[in-house]
Amino acid sequence: MAFDVAADYDRFMGRFAVPLARRTVGALGPRPGQRALDVGCGSGALTAELVGVLGAPAVAAVDPAPEPVAAVARRLPGVDARVAAAEFLPHDDETFDLSVAQLAVHFMADPVGGLREMRRVTRPGGRVAASVWDFGGQRSPLTTFWTAVRSLDPAARGEPGRSGRVQGELADLFRGAGLLPDLDDELTVEVGYDSFDAWWESYTLGVGPAGDYVARLGPSARETLRRRCAELLPRAAFTVEATAWFVAAPR
Repeated sequence: MAFDVAADYDRFMGRFAVPLARRTVGALGPRPGQRALDVGCGSGALTAELVGVLGAPAVAAVDPAPEPVAAVARRLPGVDARVAAAEFLPHDDETFDLSVAQLAVHFMADPVGGLREMRRVTRPGGRVAASVWDFGGQRSPLTTFWTAVRSLDPAARGEPGRSGRVQGELADLFRGAGLLPDLDDELTVEVGYDSFDAWWESYTLGVGPAGDYVARLGPSARETLRRRCAELLPRAAFTVEATAWFVAAPR
């Protein structure tokens, strides 16, 4: 999966990750003096929002891919940015007041194990939180793309095996990790595109399963898919709405 190119990710899913990060921080309400961990930080959308509230020295970030970690370190000097999987966090017990995995649980090899690690590094009285796009409810940023793909290729796998993708599943993962959610909600964001071509261009960057799917197509099949997507979207400026499941629990 070509998921580790920070600049291309910013042009693709980062467009949605930034407003989602703002909504996440607003929902959690971190306060100056607290410490926070961004698990699966990607190119740092949530990390940057946390830094804006807490300051860089109070924020740590991890991602299993070196490229986004390096990008976060360059973009946000002072943040403790490390290469690590959620299931093996390189932090001591009870280090953070807030541990958050924005759009990362569904990429974890062991989601319950990852959330359990987040619980371990969070102080008593702190909070663990996570979000996952509503893939099951067809409300993710990728819904139109995969609708077009499946109309041409019914066997396409789309975003397979994503944990937390349907209502209630993310909260169940929390409970499996020994966390009792006190917030099980949804966060909706809107992203504008100047044209269909601007939307389509982001799918040609090779990012994630959608980008990989496009990259594997020959020129003719790619053009056929582009035309099918164009039939489902306006040619002029338009807005894409996306909704994520959002769960938080006290430590």
